[in-house]
Order: sequence, then C-alpha cells, then structure tokens
Amino acid sequence: MKITVVGLGYIGLPTALMFANHGQEVCGVDISESVLNKLTNGQIHIEEPGLQKELDKALMSGRFHARREVEPADTFIISVPTPNHSDTYKSCNLDYVESAVRSVLPVLEKGNTIIIESTIAPRSMVDHIYPMVEASGFTVGENVFLVHCPERVLPGQVIHELIYNNRIIGGITDACTEAGKAVYNTFVQGELLATTASAAEMSKLMENTYRDVNIALANELVKVCDELDIDALEVIDLANKHPRVNLHSPGPGVGGHCLAVDPYFIIEKAPRQTPLIQASRTVNSLMPSFIVQKVEDLLHNIAKPKIAVLGLTYKGNIDDIRESPAMEIFDQLVFHANYQVRAFDSHVQADFVSTDFKETIDEVDLVLILTDHHEFKNLKLEDFEAAASEVIILDTKNIATQLTNSDNYYNLGSLSKINTKTTHV
Repeated sequence: MKITVVGLGYIGLPTALMFANHGQEVCGVDISESVLNKLTNGQIHIEEPGLQKELDKALMSGRFHARREVEPADTFIISVPTPNHSDTYKSCNLDYVESAVRSVLPVLEKGNTIIIESTIAPRSMVDHIYPMVEASGFTVGENVFLVHCPERVLPGQVIHELIYNNRIIGGITDACTEAGKAVYNTFVQGELLATTASAAEMSKLMENTYRDVNIALANELVKVCDELDIDALEVIDLANKHPRVNLHSPGPGVGGHCLAVDPYFIIEKAPRQTPLIQASRTVNSLMPSFIVQKVEDLLHNIAKPKIAVLGLTYKGNIDDIRESPAMEIFDQLVFHANYQVRAFDSHVQADFVSTDFKETIDEVDLVLILTDHHEFKNLKLEDFEAAASEVIILDTKNIATQLTNSDNYYNLGSLSKINTKTTHV
C-alpha cells in the first residue's frame, strides 16, 4: 500500500513512520523546508522517545521519504493543526485541513481513501470535507472513501500507543469505515472501533473535555481550600480513597493542543447547551493568573525580586510549549515591571531559555516549578545553594517531594500558608 501523510508534526511524523516500518511505502508531506531538510538528513525535529530510532529504520528500509508536494497514493492521511479562531467561542479553524484536502484532490484516484486524523469540530466531515471531495467529481462511499480517525496518544508514549491503543474509525458510510479499518489493520493491535464520522469527531473531543472538566474541579478545589485554610492535596488524597471517586490532580493550568483547545470545538456548535464545559474552560484558563497572584503574595516585601521559572512545556519530559500555562505564567511575570525573571527548561530550545540550572537559580528569591520534568522530582535543598539564603519554592506540580521539609516550600495544598505568612509580615 502507498500512503501519503500530509503534516509531519507531533502526530503525523510518528504515524508515517509506523506505517513505513510495518511494510508500507510512505511519502511524508510538509510545507516547512527546515522540517523536510532535517528528515531528509536523518534527524527528527520533535522530541519523542524512540522516534529517532523509527526514522533511522524507515530511512534504512527506503520505505519513507519526505517532500513538499503531495504524491499519488492509495491512502491519504491528513494530520495538520486545527487552531482556534479568535471569535466568541474560539471555534475550530479548518483552514489547514481544507488546504491539505485540496492538495490531495488533484492526485486523487478512484478507489483511494482519505483519512482525517486532525482533531475537528463535530460535523466537520459531513458539512465541510465531504462536499469538497464530492465537488471534485467523486462519489464518497462508492469510488473514494472518506474517514475520520482521530489520534488519541499521550506525548512521551506515542510510539507504543499508536500500536496498542484502540482506534476510532468513523466513516461517512459503512464502506468508508471498512476502508479505514483496512488501513490501520496494517499495524494497530488495539481494537478498531467502527462508527460514523460525526460520532468519531465528538468522541475525540469528549475524551479531552472530560479531562478538562475534571481538572477544573480539582483547580477550583485548590482555590476553595486556599480560602478556607485546608490542604487541597490532602483532601484529594482522602477523597480518592473512596472506591468510586477519582479526583484529578490540580496544576497551574491546562495546555497542549488538546485539552486547552478541543472543548471549544464543542462549545462553538452548541453554546447554550454547554455551560459546564464553558465554566471549566474559564476555571482552567484563569489558573495562570491565580499562580501569578500567589507569586506576588510571596514576594510582596522584596524589592526587585529575582525569579527562576523551572519548566515551560505544558507537561513533563516533552518539548511542546503549545498553549502551555507555564509559558503564560512566564510571560505575565516578565511583563511585571518589578521582577527579574529567568527560565530553565532542558527540553526547550529558545533564546530566552537557559539550559544551565545553576546559572538560572543564581541569587534568585523565588523558584517556581511549573512542569513535572523528571529532573525536578529529585531536587534537594542543597541544589539551591546558589540561590538567595531564604529562597522561596512554589511547586505547582507537587513533585519536589524532597523539599517539603523546608519552611519556604509551598505547593497547591499549602497555599493558605502564604496568606498566614504575608498577614503577619
């Protein structure tokens, strides 16, 4: 089978390599010259465990190549971004998806399959993509097949989950669904769940909305417990001892191209029916400002304080800063006229990011942990000898467990200590 994958980002590249390394001929397409040059020279452009090994294998076999133009194929997989519009409900921007589909149509032949893996709003396949394909002279379900198969993998475990996770196969018709199943049967060992395109779209969105809503509940609990002088993390631990309760972990906000984006795609389609989803988005969107306020409370009596931000990605051990609450917090702190702010993240390559930990914390007054990278879990008090003598540590991810004995250590369970301390200063 010849497969063309359009979009070689965090999902498209691993997907293309999985097909190539399971016996298929794959052309990867991207508009970025830097991405194409790196891949052609045998280098991955994103951080993902095991991905370099998969690229090496695919190039060695000759089954994968990357180029700018779409090549004829049996199957076309669209894996491009779907950002939010800047409208009232932050609706789904289908520009990249529609552009990718248009790039496929000139080489589309009878018997081909088009699969949209990009996360899209409900009814996007039926209302937008299906008419585009039919307008080009094909009959969907008869001589071409149109499918939505949303990705559902965890960054850091993408290779494993592409193979072993269940996949939702949503066809415009039953024949489309069967065509989609035939494609993923080449390497997926999880169950292939047959459904309609619209149900597949909504299922993907609800998977992430479920998590967003439940994280919002935990984050709101943090604010309530801060007000009432109760340890929110202890409350969560106790409540989760109940056999039917599973409160999520709170944090500095919700990021990434899924949880912070997907709920809006549901909201835009049914704004009057989604007050809970909208309220949850508001709670999580305001967490960065809440954390910044706690930083201000901790530093209120220090003139021109120095702050070290540890971690800028939206989750640990990856390089992805898309929609990252850590980045929003960093930007808010930098904007503050009174603060001197540095950032450390060994996974992020940018001019404003240090990869030297000791240099970052040199003489700082406050250390703010915003990402649960593995290296932060083993931090000890002696690691902060270069910092100010009474350095304050605010751990928004509750991971630096070896620092908890310090009087100047705070996490999302002990925020009320900040109120007590600042009241008596």
